[in-house]
Amino acid sequence: MRPTDILTDEHKVILMVCDAAEREAQSMRSSGTVDAEKIAKMVDFFRTFADRCHHAKEEDLLFVRMADRGFPRDFGPVGMMLHEHVQSRANVAAVADNVAAAAAGDARALAAVCENLLAYASLLRSHIYKEDNILYPMANQAFSEADQAALSAEFERVENEIGAGVHEKYHRIAHELAGL
Repeated sequence: MRPTDILTDEHKVILMVCDAAEREAQSMRSSGTVDAEKIAKMVDFFRTFADRCHHAKEEDLLFVRMADRGFPRDFGPVGMMLHEHVQSRANVAAVADNVAAAAAGDARALAAVCENLLAYASLLRSHIYKEDNILYPMANQAFSEADQAALSAEFERVENEIGAGVHEKYHRIAHELAGL
């Protein structure tokens, strides 16, 4: 399995939680109530699995290797993906910053949580589409078999550094949030 195939598989798990985030935002809007525990799980998933695990593999490994093969890092497809990673972190931070006040009945905080969950999910859908259908195929064309093998080994190292069972834990959380 190529490193980009691993990332594509991770995208499927991230999209499950994006679906759950959209449903939860709609539920909050219609009910005016917040399930703070569920939102906390989403924030943890997005920060740990989507960002610390997945985005770190892209930013610290895949995009670096792409830059080594001539892809500009500050603009073009890689630059756009990096910019969107920053945007997604801001959305998750806004959710985390507002969830307690929203759960306590603050209507502005509830609106901020909803808006940022929806913005995150929308951004990630578009982002994932671009990576899966444009960026990753470009990388695969540029990478040699040695590049692919080196990236696979580096991805494995990242997973080991994060810790045994962490990846699986977040898969379980994703399935729980998705209602599966």
